[in-house]
Amino acid sequence: MIRALVTIFTVPELRKRILFTLGMLFIFRIGAHITVPGLDYKVLQDYFSRVQGGNLTDYIDLFAGGAFKRLSVFALGIMPYISASIIMQILMVAVPSLQRLAKEGEFGRRKINQYTRYGTVLLCALQAYGITVYISSLHAEAYQNGKGMLITGGPGFGFTALTILTITAGTILLMWMGELMTERGIGNGTSLIIFAGIIAGAPAALAQFLTDIKNNQADAVLALILLVLFIAMIGFSILLSEGQRKIPLQYGKRIVGRRMVQAASQTLPIKVNAANVMPIIFASSLMIFPSQIASYFGVRYQGFAEAIQRYLAPGTITYFIIYIVLIIFFAYFYTTVLYNPKEIAEALKKNGGYIPGVRPGAHTEETLERILNRITLSGAIFLSFIAIAPDIFIKLWNLEKYSQLIHLFGGTSLLITVGVALDTLKQIESQLIMRHYDGFLDRSKKAAGRPRVLR
Repeated sequence: MIRALVTIFTVPELRKRILFTLGMLFIFRIGAHITVPGLDYKVLQDYFSRVQGGNLTDYIDLFAGGAFKRLSVFALGIMPYISASIIMQILMVAVPSLQRLAKEGEFGRRKINQYTRYGTVLLCALQAYGITVYISSLHAEAYQNGKGMLITGGPGFGFTALTILTITAGTILLMWMGELMTERGIGNGTSLIIFAGIIAGAPAALAQFLTDIKNNQADAVLALILLVLFIAMIGFSILLSEGQRKIPLQYGKRIVGRRMVQAASQTLPIKVNAANVMPIIFASSLMIFPSQIASYFGVRYQGFAEAIQRYLAPGTITYFIIYIVLIIFFAYFYTTVLYNPKEIAEALKKNGGYIPGVRPGAHTEETLERILNRITLSGAIFLSFIAIAPDIFIKLWNLEKYSQLIHLFGGTSLLITVGVALDTLKQIESQLIMRHYDGFLDRSKKAAGRPRVLR
């Protein structure tokens, strides 16, 4: 493995891609520490230091890599772009004109991406305005309590316009950086930005927990239990990401030259979690959005905002139910995009292939659809359990103080980090294999599959 890691940086093109990706992530982390103009950072940090952990702000800040609590130019992160992508993909299923546009190849793809970007700007501007309302409420509270002025020049139209412009520009910059990373770097740029935001908060949360153990403010046995659960969650996450069902295929005999040759048996692999981390990312984005808007406008619409935050707060029954339903929905949604039973059945029939014991055509399509539905349901339920497990642990053991740490090392965050890490490693692996180098994933399997050289 060490040799493979060294080899990565000896391949010029691969080294260039990795360094470009790391450079983009470094810029993202710098921007996460640049506060919106016109704010007193000390007053802001004084407020959040007095707020107890386990609230919605911590959950939003988890995906923004600490940028939300700093009210930086990247306060919204990449989530508005993901929300716009969700809306666009659902519209592509419901609107016939968008369906036709999606089938027009590269031109249609560029048009859909353009509409998604427009939607991102609109959503970002709306959420940025909500942040200005939220900041104004914090400014009034700090001023009344004698903590100073959060907005140095006072709230007004100028501050509102500047904040909306700054935060919207920051999200658009992140969107552009993500697309550049996908094109010129390694891995999926959008997922890597979320990945970097999640792991950025891990060192501070872990250091705080270890300090509490050292000062006898936290139980060492609890730390051991959490460590075991963390390792088990990693194992389950990898199992979920890599598990697949192999459907046996058989092809008819073919004439090669003057001989009738029986084609070799093959398999059709179907992943248990074909959509990977996308159901989690999309479901999390949709769960955060209403509560986020409600928290911004809570001063003006207090009753309505409190009701939304109460029912959609992490750890509540309604939160669990809606979150699980969204994960299952997006798991099925993405699986139908990746696997079309009708197209697979037609392709098998044209090439003389069939599933043993199943007639080609409509019967093969029904069999594939039934298998897909069962596999997707089991994978989605397993995915949902891992996603809500941290909230269950927090409720059972009253660990609201360490909610950020538990969410970082379990559930949604862990699934995203493991999924993105595996996907990036596979892309690096494919780049190495294309250049006739050994990779570092499943080396024993590859070695077993090589033909022996007889001497």
